[in-house]
Amino acid sequence: MSYTKELLEKDQVKLTFDVPEADWKAALDESFNKNKNKFSVEGFRKGHVPRKVVERVYGIGVLFDDALDIAMQKEYEAALEAEKDIIPVDQPEVQITAISDATLKFTAVIQNEPTVKLGAFTGLEFKKDKVKVTATEIKAEVDKAIEQAGAWEDIKDRACEKGDKVIIDYSGSIDGVKFDGGTAEKQPLELGSNTFIPGFEDQVVGMNIGDEKDITVKFPEDYGAKELAGKEAVFAIKLHEISHKNTPAYDDEFVKDVSEFNTVKEYEADIKKHITEEKEKQAEQKLENDMIEKIASLATVDVPECMIKNQAADMVNEFEYGLMYRGLKAEDYYKYMNTSKEKLMEQYHDTAKKNVLYRLVLKAIMKQVEIPVSDEDIDEAIAKMAEDAKMPVEDFKKNVNEEYKNYIRNDIITTKLFDYLKNNNTIN
Repeated sequence: MSYTKELLEKDQVKLTFDVPEADWKAALDESFNKNKNKFSVEGFRKGHVPRKVVERVYGIGVLFDDALDIAMQKEYEAALEAEKDIIPVDQPEVQITAISDATLKFTAVIQNEPTVKLGAFTGLEFKKDKVKVTATEIKAEVDKAIEQAGAWEDIKDRACEKGDKVIIDYSGSIDGVKFDGGTAEKQPLELGSNTFIPGFEDQVVGMNIGDEKDITVKFPEDYGAKELAGKEAVFAIKLHEISHKNTPAYDDEFVKDVSEFNTVKEYEADIKKHITEEKEKQAEQKLENDMIEKIASLATVDVPECMIKNQAADMVNEFEYGLMYRGLKAEDYYKYMNTSKEKLMEQYHDTAKKNVLYRLVLKAIMKQVEIPVSDEDIDEAIAKMAEDAKMPVEDFKKNVNEEYKNYIRNDIITTKLFDYLKNNNTIN
């Protein structure tokens, strides 16, 4: 390994490599052995063409592609192993400056992790939101439980009302021409849910089973499908079924049926406890966000655009994975929303920059503040995870490899770091 290092502007490093002749020739040998079965020369069996013949017929350059990958990767990795202060945050920009059967020289410009100059991160003042649970919030949870416990009952003797669920056929047209996605049969619709176009559900209200009618609605100006946005449409409706949800009375008997408690008072006390815990978590999360935002604003760091783009790409990939998990295709979503992956990347840019900045600042603080993590800390975290997963600890541990342990260790470090910040700043 032979190279020189040059520090450039904006945390870039240029490594200039002069690969030893023996190493370059070894890479060419490896390339030939890897590809020898691909060469065909008259008079020789495939895979048995001598190297000198291959070089004469095809030219030695035929071995360069794989040899370059082999030699440059070895040189680059060895240099990074020796240069502990270089932490690449993107693929290097590589340029070959000389190449022959005995010579390989190349440069690699590396975007190094940016230097963070911390400002104050202790002795600051922060405010934590006070947690309060209102009667309205408790009632909302009770109402949700009552709604979930309700049972749908078919209605035959009256017209449909808001709150009913109906089964309808509909067929939409604009200026007498049907449009894609505007027709469905036996479609369930809960009246008052506002899941259809504004005005649609209101005009279904009052229909009886077997009724047919035309209703007129206007698509919103910002509707996802551009060809429909702002246009007036007529829907032919036929109503097949009406059902209404009957909900139980809210009393001690209801509480016994839906929970482990015996009285309304106990049940509501438990609801208040869970809401309080959730709000405490949210208040802690907001406090931590406020802390890192303030500390980052006092730091000096030039976040490279490549790190922002990589972070934005990760966010887009996570979003697309979420769509896939819900059974949706990303390309269908982009088409329906009249957007694209590139536009979504642009929308994520500022958030991605903030995420990268916060990560760099936290890492810089960790370098100044020693955060010990013991084996006992990791064992406690694994035990908690096993408990949450309702699994025996030993069974859970079978799925914990070294990579997962590192994830747990980093999570513990982050938690302890924020504990340090909370203990060394004023929280009102």
